[in-house]
Amino acid sequence: MSRPGRDDAPDRLYTLTGGRSRSGHDNPFDLVTLVVAESEPAPGMQSEHVAILRLARFPTAVVELAAELRLPVSITKVLLGDLLAAGRVSARHPRRAAVYDPDILEQVLVGLRNL
Repeated sequence: MSRPGRDDAPDRLYTLTGGRSRSGHDNPFDLVTLVVAESEPAPGMQSEHVAILRLARFPTAVVELAAELRLPVSITKVLLGDLLAAGRVSARHPRRAAVYDPDILEQVLVGLRNL
């Protein structure tokens, strides 16, 4: 019995990445990295690359792209690495939340408990 969302064709994944199973050491992608398309798809591009460029018209997390493509995150990172090297996407990490005053956080917590 196969699990939902699991690709039962490992040879397809091998073909998609040209046999690469991991992204390079200089690959900046993790699950929450935001990816933005920097160009439109070009004729003759691999269909998964085209799909990524279309999905990433607006900042989209790597994990969301993998889910939409129905591919493992590791394979998605390899594909993104190809697009990044070609200058077709840019990657950035989400901004960290500002450090809040602990007193304000405590007041919010007290307020929530009083609800």
